[in-house]
Amino acid sequence: MSLSLGAKSYRDAALAKFLDPATLKERVVELKQGNQTIATLNGSFDLMHAGHLEMIYQASLQADLLILALNTDRSIQGYKSPLRPIIPLEYRLQMVAALEMVDYVTWFDELDPRGLLEKIQPDVHVNGAEYGDQCIEAEIVRSHGGRVHIVSLVPGLSTTEILKKIVLTCA
Repeated sequence: MSLSLGAKSYRDAALAKFLDPATLKERVVELKQGNQTIATLNGSFDLMHAGHLEMIYQASLQADLLILALNTDRSIQGYKSPLRPIIPLEYRLQMVAALEMVDYVTWFDELDPRGLLEKIQPDVHVNGAEYGDQCIEAEIVRSHGGRVHIVSLVPGLSTTEILKKIVLTCA
């Protein structure tokens, strides 16, 4: 069964929001010519949950456009675990692109997003409270005149906590 939006398939609708990292800098220049502000948010977004949705929603309120950047599978394996992600990048990208509050999605293979943020030079970079306003992204964002916006986490909602519950339930 295929979900469709008008004449397009669900996958085609999601692909329309993809910003290829190879052409990201040029596309962002085009977007900024329209005098629209840009917010960025990055992460793995593995096992999407309500905490992710709250973070994405708060990020979408910070600027005219929201670019959501996902860590690739290899990147996640490098900083979390060789057993992660649970959901491959292709499907994580499709899921976040399906959200109305997300304007564009892209991805990065590095362990941290500073190179990506150098290309985008967002007006606002959104991060979770666990990283704080002195996060590793802060210096690069501020060096281009942007600001960091911190979002409080939804207590008890993290992919790690969900995975722990699954393991306990299956034991």
